[in-house]
Amino acid sequence: MFVDPSFAHDVRSYLQRTPRQLPSRYFYDELGPALFEAICRLPWYRITRSETALLDAHAAAVLAPLSRPIGLAELGCGSGEMLAIFATSAREPLSLVQLIDISPAALDMATYRLAAIGIRNVRTYLGTYEEGLRRASQDRHASGPLVVLFLGSNIGNFDPAGARELLVRIRTVLRPGDGLVLGTDLVKPERELLLAYDDPLGVTAAFNRNLLRRINDELGGNFALDGFSHRAVWNSSQRRVEAHLVSLRRQSVRVDAAHLDFTLQQDESIWTESSHKYEAAQVVEDGRLAGFGHAEQWIDREAGFALTRFTV
Repeated sequence: MFVDPSFAHDVRSYLQRTPRQLPSRYFYDELGPALFEAICRLPWYRITRSETALLDAHAAAVLAPLSRPIGLAELGCGSGEMLAIFATSAREPLSLVQLIDISPAALDMATYRLAAIGIRNVRTYLGTYEEGLRRASQDRHASGPLVVLFLGSNIGNFDPAGARELLVRIRTVLRPGDGLVLGTDLVKPERELLLAYDDPLGVTAAFNRNLLRRINDELGGNFALDGFSHRAVWNSSQRRVEAHLVSLRRQSVRVDAAHLDFTLQQDESIWTESSHKYEAAQVVEDGRLAGFGHAEQWIDREAGFALTRFTV
């Protein structure tokens, strides 16, 4: 069985931190995207529905100031649903669509979805945001602007410093006339946030525990999936929802490919994800500090979600 050395290295490194952690990017194996798609359809998780409505209503306005023909590149394309809605609503001929994701299953789903609406000039890049951005900037269409889509509030998975650094990297690969469309979830009442990240049906808990299942299958781990509960915590001082896997008992853990043995105490947690929330004005300021020019926002006040277009 093939063992991803980066996966093994990161599991070893992060599980030895205090507190113990696992990188959220490894949620997305073959099963992870399907579980996340289910989360997006839950009534308590409003990000997807709000962003879908904003993209549908304002796609043409988002692209209006840009020259033609337009090329799109999406970071973390997932199933491609958002991109398909955006492209359909904009009613623009696209010179090229580039998809960037760390999940082969997601790239396949997105390519299929775009083909179903007649978009076949598609290139896919399996890798990190940074790797995909570099390749997308090199392979872009010779004429016309490139618009980077970074949707789903995925930027919230980065801490504030990391998010600002990523915005700078995006700006660096763009040229005058290019743009960035950024979706960000906004700060809202704690009860609403916790329901979104710890739903009554337990879908988010299954998504979280699937990371341990993946370690077991791919790295020779022995995590007992029934030995962990899912916990979501709102950290108001850091404006983030934290996801944890909490050990229900004392247990010895082994991960063969990571050359790792350790003991988890009862109630000890593994921190698996952070979802930072924004104020609308903060999004604009972060873009300005990253070197972007004009910014325009479309905001769903009721659901607490912002769509921001930056131009270079």
